[in-house]
Formats: sequence, structure tokens, C-alpha cells
Amino acid sequence: MDWAKKADFDMIFKRYNVIIEGPAIKPEDDPDVKKVLPKDEPFKSLAMAVIFGDAEKAVQAAKSALDSGTPPLDVIEKGLSKGMDAVSALYAKAAYFLPDIMLSADAMTAAMALAEQKLGRAREKKGTVVSFVAEGDPHDIGKNLVVMFLKANGFEAVDLGRDVPDKEVIEAVKKYKPVMLTGTALMTTTMTAFPRVAKALQEQGVSVPVFGCGGGAVKRDFVESYDMGVYGVKAFHAPKLAEAALAGKSWKDIRKEYPKIVGEFVSEYADRM
Repeated sequence: MDWAKKADFDMIFKRYNVIIEGPAIKPEDDPDVKKVLPKDEPFKSLAMAVIFGDAEKAVQAAKSALDSGTPPLDVIEKGLSKGMDAVSALYAKAAYFLPDIMLSADAMTAAMALAEQKLGRAREKKGTVVSFVAEGDPHDIGKNLVVMFLKANGFEAVDLGRDVPDKEVIEAVKKYKPVMLTGTALMTTTMTAFPRVAKALQEQGVSVPVFGCGGGAVKRDFVESYDMGVYGVKAFHAPKLAEAALAGKSWKDIRKEYPKIVGEFVSEYADRM
């Protein structure tokens, strides 16, 4: 028998649930993306280039917008930044992943450099945030995401890297006087750096409005066991926490109002919804 003639090859190499799922939704059709996506040009094209992580198109769109007289700050704030807001929304619902975030961040950075060149200076930063990975911990993906989201939202992010000694963190806080300090840890053996840093800052009379702590090993009850600590649930929450600190909210306020500040339901803070 010639099995090749009788076999139905239509379903070979197809996932069992693809037909049930139907066609994938386009990013620009996502309800949360629609809320932030600009409707007018050239801002829509700028945002779309960032959403699709296309650095070449982002630069082309920025050049076209600037050549037509669009103010450089508008290119950044009304176009590129809106694209990154959309990327954050897609990441929040697990429609985008780490590679998508990195491509989008690269696209925004490339186009923003062109706008800043036209502006004649770097975009004015909202404030400074110092970020680090706990001493003894080599895992820096979470910290890298925090830094990317902060930069995309107009903050100066001082990246101290991974496996950072407590002393270096404290010296950086003294030097940069940040509106927020963020620390990440993937291991239970390294997250103990956070209360040590918080205690050392207090003992030396160094204040920081909020010390956002997160990572795979970290839980809210642990972070709230020491002063200044706020449990950061998601990397893309970091800019909103920093903005809350800029607005004058203390770490105590941010603990109480976390879901309201980040603008969404957060199961880890369900008791404060």
C-alpha cells in the first residue's frame, strides 16, 4: 500500500490548538495597545516601529518627522515613548517576551538618538534611579528589564550591574541621590543583601524615598520586614513607582497604594486593592 497517497499531511507540524485559537491578533489591535497608540502621524508610525522592534524603520520615521518640522521632544514623547508604553502593555499580558522588549528598546534608543541630536542635547530626565543585583547573585535579567523600562520612560538609570557589594550600592546612593533604589535577587541566599543595605543607609543617615526590591526569590512579606523596602512585582512597574516617589509619596505610601499606583490588579497586593 502506498501510505504517502493515503496519509493526510495537512495537520503535520501543526500544533493541536492552532485552529482553535484562530489567527493571531495584531499588536495594534490589542485593546490595551489601542489606549496608548497615537492616532495621528507621524507619531503612529514612530510608535509602531518601536512596537515591532524595527530599529531601521524607527530611525527612518524619526528622520522623516524631524525633516518635516516635528519638534524633537514630540518625536520622543508623543511617538517613541507611546510605542514603549504599548510594549509594556503587551509584556504585562505575556504577549511579548524578553527578546521583544530588547528589540523594542533598541529601536527606541536608535530613533531617540537622532531626535536628541536634532535637539542639541539629551532629553531632560525625570529623575535618577540606581539599580543593582544583590551581592553574590549573577542573575541580571530582571535588573536589565527594570533598567530598560526606566530609560524608556525618561529616567536616568544608573546600572551598577550584578553581584554588587553592599558598600558600592551605598556609595552610589550617596553620589547620585536617586529618587529610587532598585535591587533584584534570584536566590534566597543573596536577597539578604536588601535589609543589610537598608539598615546601612539608615545608620549612615542616607535617605532614599523608596527601595524597590524584587526577583525570583523575593516575596512581599520579606521586603516589608525592613524600612524603605517596597516589593516590586513586575519590572514594568518600576517607572510608575519612581514617578510616585517623584510626586512626593514615601515608601510607606507606596506600600499602601501599590495597585493604585501601577494602575492594575496585583494579586500580591490583593489585600490593598
